[in-house]
Amino acid sequence: MKTLLVTGGAGFIGGNFVLQAVADGLTVVNLDKLTYAGNLDTLKSLERDGHHIFVHGDIGDRALVSKLLVEHRPDAIVNFAAESHVDRSIDGPAAFIETNVVGTLSLLECARNYWKSLDCGGRDAFRLLHVSTDEVYGSLGATGKFTEETPYAPNSPYSASKAASDHLVRAFHHTYGLPVLTTNCSNNYGPYQFPEKLIPLTIAKALAGEKLPVYGDGKNVRDWLYVLDHCAAIRRVLEAGRVGETYNVGGNAERENIHVVRTICKLLDERAPLPEGRAHETLIEFVKDRPGHDRRYAIDFSKLQRELGWQPSETFESGIARTVDWYLGNQDWVKRVLDGSYRLERIGAAA
Repeated sequence: MKTLLVTGGAGFIGGNFVLQAVADGLTVVNLDKLTYAGNLDTLKSLERDGHHIFVHGDIGDRALVSKLLVEHRPDAIVNFAAESHVDRSIDGPAAFIETNVVGTLSLLECARNYWKSLDCGGRDAFRLLHVSTDEVYGSLGATGKFTEETPYAPNSPYSASKAASDHLVRAFHHTYGLPVLTTNCSNNYGPYQFPEKLIPLTIAKALAGEKLPVYGDGKNVRDWLYVLDHCAAIRRVLEAGRVGETYNVGGNAERENIHVVRTICKLLDERAPLPEGRAHETLIEFVKDRPGHDRRYAIDFSKLQRELGWQPSETFESGIARTVDWYLGNQDWVKRVLDGSYRLERIGAAA
């Protein structure tokens, strides 16, 4: 594959994917709506790179998407475009339905028309890869892991919207033959993540000497996946995944939220100590839990490992240290994305 249409490529995961793909010599047509979480600063190094073509627009704009497909003739579409924060979906679910469901439907219809226009060789080679989340599976008990056969049981407006988009992708394959792939990933972390999410929020507040909010008892468990490992998995699925299949992507790094926060505190104690040697952990404050907060997620990615030979390269310990160091070294980026529309306040607290 030489040319990709990437949607949502100015966001956290999409931006990292675009940077990696262009560095590897691919041409990327990057379509992004530039909502609050889309940030061209992430792509600043590609400003004069002819292999990166940025287009400001919406996946729901069928005329624009169709034009880009005809003009650039991509070998594949990688769909990152999504509203992605559970807390925001609690406050305003409509935007999540509009982008994640209606927008995905629009993209699928444009992709189907483009795919049908290709010659036989082009149709055989074309792929649409839809990037989704493990949250569609609901909540686990103390044991077990999500597999690709786990029934969907979404519990938030965000996860419900992603579940709907996954079903649409599957339906376009089974109904129309569109050659699709779906990946469902665990919690990503790493460079360029908008500071509303747990890890960058904790880093930002800790550096400011502010209280570090932890929902409930802090024992909710997530499987943490370093974003560049996730991008490598997507590339591998795009190259060799079986058409119509779903692949779970995990980090093999289950950790309680409180453990994550305490790990960040210890790293910052070493790298950016508070005045008078006070431990960052003293800033931790347990707050009222998120409405409908899923207790535990864990991903079984053995299918991806067995069939395509992928596994994460970062442990949680190495990945979180790299992440803390990146944020410490890129405070200008953080300040620019915090443009006043979000001030590290809590959102999604009302049931």
